[in-house]
Amino acid sequence: MAILYCMVARGSVVLAEFGGVSTNASVVARQILGKMQGNNDTNVSYSQDRYIFHVKRIDGLTTLCVADDAFGRRIPFVFLEDIHQRFVKTYSRAIHLAPAYAMNEEFSRVMSQQMDHYSNDSNADRLNRLKGEMNHVRTVMIDNIDKVLERGDRLAALVEKTTSLQGNTIRFKRQARRYRNNMWWRNCRLSIALVLTLLIIIYIVMALLCGGPLLPSCLK
Repeated sequence: MAILYCMVARGSVVLAEFGGVSTNASVVARQILGKMQGNNDTNVSYSQDRYIFHVKRIDGLTTLCVADDAFGRRIPFVFLEDIHQRFVKTYSRAIHLAPAYAMNEEFSRVMSQQMDHYSNDSNADRLNRLKGEMNHVRTVMIDNIDKVLERGDRLAALVEKTTSLQGNTIRFKRQARRYRNNMWWRNCRLSIALVLTLLIIIYIVMALLCGGPLLPSCLK
């Protein structure tokens, strides 16, 4: 039972990470960051095979670790709380503007030390039990990472379809407006043609009745 991997990120920007063993945890962790929406504080866990990805987000700063499924949830979240506090205390305001991996060289050593402490020190559980229980007031959800990523893909497809539908709606409105304008001008031209035709007919009738095109008998 052990903590195998740790990451600290601002949004989707990874600021530091450390892996104790060779796994694909880094790849999956980035997928999780990409699927998480908003900046709401949260505690959440995702399962993949016999590993659990534990995620803690506070004020836009995400700490993530990977542990054996037999390791439970309390110790990993106590570990994440510890990492979060150490990271904020060490880098403070620099966190908000730091580029990717800006703190990796220095802070990866801290993560390595704390991973070893929480994985192997028997006192880590007893000393942090109360703290861990208090930090778990928030709901911790267990879900399968494959399902989460699949839902994320479906959500992306839904967003794409919605965007396409909105585009089609805008084009339909423009076409409807253009059709109404064309019909209005067509009716105007037809009305003008009818009026001119009536005027010509009236003139011809008056010319016949008044003795010529200049209407001599009618103008006397």
